[in-house]
Amino acid sequence: MSKLNEEEIISGGVCINETLTDDELRSILSKLENYKDKEGFGLVCKKWLHLQSTERRKLCARAGPFMLKKMAARFSRIRELDLSQSLSRSFYPGVTDSDLSVVSTGFTSLQTLLLNNCKGITDKGLEELGNGLPCLQSLDISYCRKLTDKGLTAIAEGCCNLRNLHLVGCRFITDGTLVALSKNCPHLEALALQGCNNITDSGLSTLVEKCRKIKFLDVSKCTNIGDAGILSVSEACSSLTTLKLLDCLKAGDDSIYSLARSCKNLETLVIGGCRNISDESMKSLALSCNHKLKILRMDWCLSISDSALSCILSLCRNLEALDIGCCEEVTDRAFQDLASSGFESSLKILRISSCPKITVFGITKLLESCKTLEYLDVRSCPHITEWDCDQAGLLFPAYCKVNFTGSLSGSDALIDLFL
Repeated sequence: MSKLNEEEIISGGVCINETLTDDELRSILSKLENYKDKEGFGLVCKKWLHLQSTERRKLCARAGPFMLKKMAARFSRIRELDLSQSLSRSFYPGVTDSDLSVVSTGFTSLQTLLLNNCKGITDKGLEELGNGLPCLQSLDISYCRKLTDKGLTAIAEGCCNLRNLHLVGCRFITDGTLVALSKNCPHLEALALQGCNNITDSGLSTLVEKCRKIKFLDVSKCTNIGDAGILSVSEACSSLTTLKLLDCLKAGDDSIYSLARSCKNLETLVIGGCRNISDESMKSLALSCNHKLKILRMDWCLSISDSALSCILSLCRNLEALDIGCCEEVTDRAFQDLASSGFESSLKILRISSCPKITVFGITKLLESCKTLEYLDVRSCPHITEWDCDQAGLLFPAYCKVNFTGSLSGSDALIDLFL
């Protein structure tokens, strides 16, 4: 672009739209990082508003079919659309199948669609999406409680590039959905099935016959999932980094041993409430995933004792969050040898609520090796009170929040890590 004469600019003789091409204006827009600056760009003139609209990639809307059509016409290159509803501020009638019909015809380049808690949509709406959104890669329809295998099969068959699918709380989903995903979606990387109680080990085994790229799997509270299904997943999906098995009562040591053998890149493991898991399998996992494991939740694993916990703490040097709440066999001994070995932990969050055999002495030893601790939950630990800690002269890191008696709210710490 030629250099503009200063006198021409001052005199107003040059129109910027005649000097800068559309591509140059788009380049300027792309360098604006602040959301308000991008909105201000569109207020300059109609041309700039059109450019800003066509370059927009994300949109969050609460509109019916009429307004969605207008949005589709204006924001023609949207890649991510969020129509999710809030549990506390839902509106009537909310998102319906009519809205999804508009989405399928008006936002054909869509790659991400969020429909969390849209309870009004049915299989008919999903069929519209499956027919009209071939580029879709990520779909969240958690808590859309009317959906069945019929709608999900239409999604699997029409959206073969699907990589992320969240079906939390979709109680009517069965193994039929997993069969459809296995047949049509080989690139699937993340699948959330929490609370889908009709899913079985057989369904998981069928899923991973073709979907072997899965890195994130959440089958928490799927009461029919046990060792057989987890064994199939671990053997087929060696790149697995996150596995959530909260309250999967049928999962036991065989599941953990299979993970130790095959999934050495595991970073997050949730086994809270899995009461059939013992020390030996967890020590095997600690040896196998010692460089990768960052988040471990094993509250209510009643067979876990000092032997496993000491091994986990000493071997998993990158562990950042640990929950051993209600593990009644754990004592101070689990922390005793850490400081003497010169070990420095990366632990930031530790929850040991309702562990009656841990005392202030154990916390003292823990603090000697955990200099980066940001949150400590010691609720319902009879030998660890605020008064006990003061009497012992315990010095917690300045930025560490200690929960002695309070509730577990999101503001207490990075609680979401365990969910």
